[in-house]
Amino acid sequence: MEPAGLEQILRELLLPDTKRIRRATEQLQIALRDPAALPALCNLLTSATDPQIRQFAAVLTRRRLSTRWRRLPAEQRTSLKSLILTALQTETEHSVSLSLAQLAATIFRKESLETWPQLMQLLQQSTHSLYRPEREMGFLLLSVVVTSQPEIFQLHLQELLRLLNDTLSEVGSPGLLFYSLRTLTTMAPYLSTDDVALARMLVPKLIVAVKTLIPIDEAKACEALEALDELLESEVPIITPHLFEVLTFCLEVASNMGLGDGIRVRILCCLTFLVKVKSKAILKNRLLPPLLHTLFPIMAAEPPMGQLDPEDQDSEEEELEIGLMGETPKHFAVQVVDMLALHLPPEKLCPQLMPMLEEALRSENLYQRKAGLLVLAVLSDGAGDHIRQRLLSPLLQIVCKGLEDPSQVVRNAALFALGQFSENLQPHICSYSGEVMPLLLAYLKSVPPGHTHHLAKACYALENFVENLGPKVQPYLPELMDCVLQPLRNPSSPRAKELAVSALGAIATAAQASLLPYFPTIMEHLREFLLTGHEDLQPVQIQSLETLGVLARAVGEPMRPLAEECCQLGLGLCDQVDDPDLRRCTYSLFAALSGLMGEGLAPHLPQITTLMLLSLRSTEGIVPQYDGSSSFLLFDDESNEEEEEELMDDDMEEDDDSEISGYSVENAFFDEKEDTCAALGEISVNTSVAFLPYMESVFEEVFKLLECPHLNVRKAAHEALGQFCCALHKACQSCPSEPNNAALQAALARVVPSYMQAVKGERERQVVMAVLEALTGVLRSCRALTLQPPGRLAELCSVLKAVLQRKTACQDSNEEEEDDDQAEYDAMLLEHAGEAIPALAAAAGGEAFAPFFAGFLPLLLCKTKQGCTVAEKSFAVGTLAESIQGLGAASAQFVSRLLPVLLSTAREADPEPFP
Repeated sequence: MEPAGLEQILRELLLPDTKRIRRATEQLQIALRDPAALPALCNLLTSATDPQIRQFAAVLTRRRLSTRWRRLPAEQRTSLKSLILTALQTETEHSVSLSLAQLAATIFRKESLETWPQLMQLLQQSTHSLYRPEREMGFLLLSVVVTSQPEIFQLHLQELLRLLNDTLSEVGSPGLLFYSLRTLTTMAPYLSTDDVALARMLVPKLIVAVKTLIPIDEAKACEALEALDELLESEVPIITPHLFEVLTFCLEVASNMGLGDGIRVRILCCLTFLVKVKSKAILKNRLLPPLLHTLFPIMAAEPPMGQLDPEDQDSEEEELEIGLMGETPKHFAVQVVDMLALHLPPEKLCPQLMPMLEEALRSENLYQRKAGLLVLAVLSDGAGDHIRQRLLSPLLQIVCKGLEDPSQVVRNAALFALGQFSENLQPHICSYSGEVMPLLLAYLKSVPPGHTHHLAKACYALENFVENLGPKVQPYLPELMDCVLQPLRNPSSPRAKELAVSALGAIATAAQASLLPYFPTIMEHLREFLLTGHEDLQPVQIQSLETLGVLARAVGEPMRPLAEECCQLGLGLCDQVDDPDLRRCTYSLFAALSGLMGEGLAPHLPQITTLMLLSLRSTEGIVPQYDGSSSFLLFDDESNEEEEEELMDDDMEEDDDSEISGYSVENAFFDEKEDTCAALGEISVNTSVAFLPYMESVFEEVFKLLECPHLNVRKAAHEALGQFCCALHKACQSCPSEPNNAALQAALARVVPSYMQAVKGERERQVVMAVLEALTGVLRSCRALTLQPPGRLAELCSVLKAVLQRKTACQDSNEEEEDDDQAEYDAMLLEHAGEAIPALAAAAGGEAFAPFFAGFLPLLLCKTKQGCTVAEKSFAVGTLAESIQGLGAASAQFVSRLLPVLLSTAREADPEPFP
């Protein structure tokens, strides 16, 4: 094949003519079967005058070599390597240089530094060149090659850091700055204590480099900020000495209204992460006031003239309807406050925040009032304990007043705040039902027909408030049911019906048996939606499945005669409709039904577990993210015959994926995996022995999800594994046998170490709290079996002590000074560890546990001192009391140390410390 003929085919592929592209694609597929095609492509890398052809040739060459490199003769490999390096040095078009660099990286993955020393020589020569275009090419090549195999460059890390220190000073060359920061992003996770001094020198230069890039290319600046994220996440303290400079830079960019939303949102994401990992340093360096003073104007910013914020528009997107989502600086500034509430002690945050909050809420400006209510909403998450004890009544009055604000924008924010209060301030907020319920019912009735976006906001607040009311819902039940059944009885939009069906679930959770008079009517409506074939009613159908599961749990026995029908309905829908939301709601329904049916669910378990295993294994919804050089994949570059031949080739190389810069997964598929884990755990416990034939395959698939990047999936997987252990123990009790005992021991031998590893190494506190709770459940169920083999008790105690001493990966413990105050999020983590200590005592027995309890004792007693909060004292005394119970007679040796503390706390004015 002649290069000229191949070039003409490639030229045809670039034309805006579908027929010619299709014909050229067929010609190219035939041409690429010719062994001479590869040399012809390589020739085009330097000979073609059109840069698009050169880039196309580079991409196609890389695709060919990614699976064929090792099959080429040695002389041809040597020739190709030389040709590519020459092409890189002569190329003047950036897009072509990038494709050539990726081609070099593909070969580098097949070779090594030792077998391709010319690559390292070119990198050395070009990155130190005095000629700027050559240096830019060198750093482009360096960033691509380093990203392809960062581990190989670990040995050269200090040399790289010194090089980056020099280059990041060259603010006159944006290309050098960008590719230097790309290289730093890749290598930052490999930094060690030996690299701290050099890495710290980079931080001020990184800030200047990003400042330089912002006015030139905001998208590139956003990408370059990944280097800052990586340094923040580094296990060695790189950022701390430069915290003031980093925070000041972030605040300058975030508050600059002249910049695009993209870069401002990106910098606010950096701020959110900064707060998460450096909360103590922010307090210590007195950086909280400037942070809050910058955030409030961003949160209160008015949208462009004549427009509304996304969540206040007539949108039917669920996240926007309830005010949880938005891609504007305003929404991300609220998330920074949310992170502050989660990670700072409320005693430190609230005195700084409240004066600004009060000013915003009193403002004549409706967006100031909206900002104040949004801040209250997120404050209830992280500072819930503080609000419950000291501020609930006045803050709830403010929110209720917001429901009557003349501005719909403010009323929307008030509904969101009330929903968040209802979620986060239980059980205390339920005592205000007399004030809140009449307001909510009146608001619900006032929503004009057809205004589903307003109705959704009202239903969000109503559901969250109602579902926790319990018997207190009864006085409002007739009026509530009348409101909720209206859209189901009368003509209304599918969205209104969906909201009504969802509200029925919340009411059922609270009302329990009191709902029975309405049960036949509810089931009639749900059946209608579950059997519908109308596509526009599919969201209502999915919501009906979810509500049916809630009803099964809430109503209980009256649902039993319908359990078989519900099960068949769910299985039928899974066969008919391919939708992740429908599947996850069906799985939740199966889990609820397993509580009613027990082993009666056994006939359906083959079909149920098959469906769930498919959901766990599925890669559906995983979307590859391509970098800027995405190839022209208009065709397969090899014929079916060639593919079949290669499949038989033992030397087949892995396909190259260097175009793929990462993967994104649609949230619905993560939610499906999360709910699948939760359902499987519950079903395994409820069906007991009947679940045993499926346990091994299910266990293996759930265990794999411990590595999932999504924290909610990891959390659900850990919880499910604990339930599997409890289910196996239950099966051993009811049906003792050697295989069952062996299965339990094998499960514990994998689950307990995975729990210990997660507590020590997991970065997300929500996951660690779930693991500690699951561990406690396993200890209570499996007791002494959990402590096998010998030495496991000591390992578990060591892990729990690490939590109490704030020495785990998810705790912000790398600051120089410890602060006595702690965020409520920190306290919750300690409480979860505290729950596990008595469970360990009961599992091990008093005599075996006593030496370890002696190690816990000082850590718990220090939480009972005079200056400790009521919550801390309550946690410590409760843990001590329950541990004493587990210790039994062995607790006698600790009486002299415990008695004074218990007597002292018994005299506390607040009743909470009493266990």
